[in-house]
Amino acid sequence: MKKIITYGTFDIFHSGHLELLKRIKELGDYVIVGVSTDEFNLTEKNKISYFPYKDRKAIIEALKYVDLVIPEESWEQKIADIKKYDIDIFVIGNDWETKFDYLKDYGIEVIYLERTPNISTSTVKKELKYK
Repeated sequence: MKKIITYGTFDIFHSGHLELLKRIKELGDYVIVGVSTDEFNLTEKNKISYFPYKDRKAIIEALKYVDLVIPEESWEQKIADIKKYDIDIFVIGNDWETKFDYLKDYGIEVIYLERTPNISTSTVKKELKYK
């Protein structure tokens, strides 16, 4: 069984999120998604999510492409999660290109997937402000 892990905030869920998770599921058998907690977003990412963690987690849990949702509480937890869940592949959007290459040292594959064109939470938030 090939296990995959990814992380994200997944705020204002949109088709780009869905497409990313669908493509991740095509790479293996079991997909774990670390959803950033509100505290992690605020203290480490310097952003406030529109939807609280519990709501974002519930949305991701409802998707057929996702097998397990865990809280993302720190940058450092990725190594512990890789070991704990016996991960084979780490996948994230290509806007993070090379940032997680160090995870290869733990015997896993690191893949940066191209984001879905013309859609992102940032653009959705900007569009909503103008309406």
